Order: sequence, then structure tokens, then C-alpha cells
Amino acid sequence: MTAVAVLTRRFLLEYARNPVNLLVLVLVPVVFVWVAAEPMADAAKLLGGTGTAVETATTGWAAAFLAALAMYFQTRQARSADRRLAIAGLPATVLVVARMSTGLLVAVLVSGAALVTLFLRADVDDPWRVAAGALIFAAIYVGIGAAVGAIVRDPVNGAVVILLIWILDVFFGPALSSPDQEINRWMPTHFVTLWMVELPSGHAGGLGDLGIGLAWTGAALLGSSLLLARATRAGRGSRPSRRPGWGRQLGTSFRMGMREYRRNPALWTLLVTVPLIFIWLSKLITNEQYAVMRVIENGREIDERFWLPDAHAGTMAPIAIAALATVAGLFIALNNRNGDRRLVQAGIHRSALLIGRFGQVGVAVLVTVAASLAITVIIFPARQWGAYIGAAVLLGVVYALLGMCLGFLLGRVSGVLVAFVVPFLDLGITQSPMLRIEPPELAVLLPGYGPFRMLIDAGLTDEFDEVRGLLIGSGWVVVLALVVGLVFATRTGPARRRARRARHLRAAERHEQPALGT
Repeated sequence: MTAVAVLTRRFLLEYARNPVNLLVLVLVPVVFVWVAAEPMADAAKLLGGTGTAVETATTGWAAAFLAALAMYFQTRQARSADRRLAIAGLPATVLVVARMSTGLLVAVLVSGAALVTLFLRADVDDPWRVAAGALIFAAIYVGIGAAVGAIVRDPVNGAVVILLIWILDVFFGPALSSPDQEINRWMPTHFVTLWMVELPSGHAGGLGDLGIGLAWTGAALLGSSLLLARATRAGRGSRPSRRPGWGRQLGTSFRMGMREYRRNPALWTLLVTVPLIFIWLSKLITNEQYAVMRVIENGREIDERFWLPDAHAGTMAPIAIAALATVAGLFIALNNRNGDRRLVQAGIHRSALLIGRFGQVGVAVLVTVAASLAITVIIFPARQWGAYIGAAVLLGVVYALLGMCLGFLLGRVSGVLVAFVVPFLDLGITQSPMLRIEPPELAVLLPGYGPFRMLIDAGLTDEFDEVRGLLIGSGWVVVLALVVGLVFATRTGPARRRARRARHLRAAERHEQPALGT
């Protein structure tokens, strides 16, 4: 027990040492519990969900999101260190208990942050029930984050898997969609959500909603503990990469990135399956009714009625594209930022290296767009498919470049959190035509405004009128590409200058030696 206590304390200190963790501890609850609660409650009414109960459920969603990502990166980043401790003689059970204890303490912390935000925002009839529900949410996702960390090595894959589980749980759970649908009963927090908002499911059997929620908690924690113990005992090393020559630096940079992709088939699977599941299920859960949306037709604004299941699926596609493109850009920049500095120091030209990274991001964007549109074309009858595809690609490029900026500036946990929150607030809340007849005036400042206006126009009207949206989106591409180039040059520049000075010094020494000899 002494070893467990010492390790847990050290793990918590490591978590607290990163100031960004403390920042997102405030940012995420504010986004979900304060900013997005009311719009999501409005969306729940359209989708057949529980309406105002969404505002309470957002507390659990925020706590679950923070707990899962914190636990995933804690277990993944420490895998090598934990394995060395086990080889040195520390029992695997001690490491696992310390990791899970740390995760549960973090769950208490993030639940508290979410609850404080809720209590500041609104009066709560039964605060103890809500607090217990938020803690159960976080504990379940501690188990999910630890399980993904034990199985999935690549951080892109792990982050996307967690986001997929969380998105399915939230958007297709009983708060946002109908609690009576059979598929919803398999979501991790289905029963605890209904218990938390005091809406008995009627299909929980003898255990009751709380009993099944606690069973999910125990299964998640026990299963992830076994997976962590197994991962501590086995592993593989990594192989160093070779430096490309100058004449083929651009091609080599791109080829090495594609080779990394080929070694990671799980990434391609996720890029394809996440949009498919997300978009297809969005059509299934939407109530069959009409909704009024404002569009531009022949240069003038008109309000027109559209079939909601089709429109919902068409607006879900850009959210999936933006989220996955942001994560892809984030990890391409983040995983290579230290290696790129060493490559430039070794003589690789920055321009060739940077263009190669852009090529990698471009491939990820095209795959994501293709996967999203492959399912969209089946369930959404867009009026102008050419413009719709072009707008989807433009949106993916904008958010992939934004992800690269985040990758250069932030760490893994904070980067993933921001990479998910920004598309969610931009496209899912601010721009959504399902929540308001037209976006607010300040929405034009968000990166998804231009491409999303193009998507709405191309999907719902017969004539393309969003030249302004095209110009705004293209402007974002230019600005973000320049920012990425500037940050890349700043991060790799000093090392290159040091290498150049070292070469000049060696050349000067060679010229001085003959003179000294004479």
C-alpha cells in the first residue's frame, strides 16, 4: 500500500505539473455545461430526447470526456516507464492499482469542476443525485480511457476511438435521442443518465437504473485493469528512421509519411468507420418532421421547409469531417515536431519537409471526406453535388491546418480537447441550421463559417450563391498555411542556424590548419 500511495502521488503531481490540464479543467465544463447546454437541449427536442434534462446530463458528459482523455494519455505515455518498473521488480498489480487510483482521483476532480459550473449556472433540485451521477460518468470513462490506452498504441487512433465512443454515447444516448430506442440501451451511460435526471427507464430489470450504471462502472474498471496488467508485461521497441537526401527530400518526406500511414491500418479504419457510424445513426434517430431553414436562392434569402432526417444527416457530415481532419493535422504536427527539428539540423530543407507534411495532411483529409461522402450520398439528396464535395474538402483543409497549428503549440491532452471543442462549438452549435434560423453575426469569425455556408447552399438549393463563403474559406486556408509555415520555421530555425555555424567553424578550422603548418 505504501508503494501504491507513493506512485499515485507522483502520478497526480505529474498531472498537476502541466498548466494546460488545469486550463481545460475549467474550459471543457464551461463549454458543455454553460455554453452548449441550452442549444443541445433545443436539439434534443427535435431528436426526441429528454429536452431540459440535457442541461443536467452535460455535467456527466464533460466529466466523462476529461476523465477518459486524461486516463488515456496517462497510461499511454507512461507505458515504457511502467514496463521498466515491472522489469526492475515492481509487481504489475501495484502499478495498475496506482494508475487506476490516480484515474479515480482525477475523476473526482473533473466531476467537481463540472458540478461547480452547473451550480453556478442554474439551481439544481437534487444536487447529491447529480453529483453521484457525474462521478459515475467519470469513473466509467476512466475505465474506457485506460482500456484504450492499454490496447491502442498510436495517439491519433486512441484519441479518435475515445471520441467515437463518447460521441455515440452522448448523441445517441437517452438525453439527446429517444430513451426508448433499443440501440441506446447498449451505450455506457444510458442507465446512469436516466437515473441522474430522474427519468426511470422501465427496462432496467431488478437491478434498476443505478444498479446497471454501477455494473457498467465495475466492468469498465475491472476490464481496463486487466488490460493494463497485460500491457505492462509485453511490448515492442521502435526502429529509427533514415534521413532522406536533398534531391528527393520532398518525395522522401511524403513517402515516409505514407509509410507511417501504411503501418497504421487502424487509422484508416477509424477515418472510414467514424463518419459512417456518425452520419448514418444521425439519420436513424431524427424525428420524421419538417424544419424551416434560411437559405440563399438566386441571390436572395428565403425561408424554406426541409425534411429533417435528410437535413440532419447532411449537416452531420461536415462535423465528422472537421473533427477528424483537426485530429489528423494535430497529430501529424505534434508527432513530428521534435523529429523535424532534428531533420532540419541534419540538413533537410524546411520547405521540402513542410510540403511533405502538408501532403500527409491532404491525404488524411481526402480519405475522411471520401468516407463521409460515401455514406452521405446514400442518405442525403444534395442539390449540387460538385459544390457540396468542394465545400467538404475546403472545410477539411481549413480544420486540418488548424489542427497543425494546435499540434505545434499544444500537448497531446490539451490539443485533443481543443481539437474537438472548436469544431463542436463552431459547426455543431454556432453554425447549425437546426438550432437557429441563421448563425449569429460573430459566427463569421469562426473557421468553419465559409465552408459550412457553402455546404448548406450546395446541399439545399439548386443554384450556387455562396461566393462569399468560398472567399472566406479560401482566406482561412491562406492565413492558416502561413501561420503553420511561420511556426514551423520558428521551431526548426535555431537548430538549422546552429548546424550552419558549426559547418562554418569546421571549414574555418580546415583553412587555418595549413597556414599554421607553414
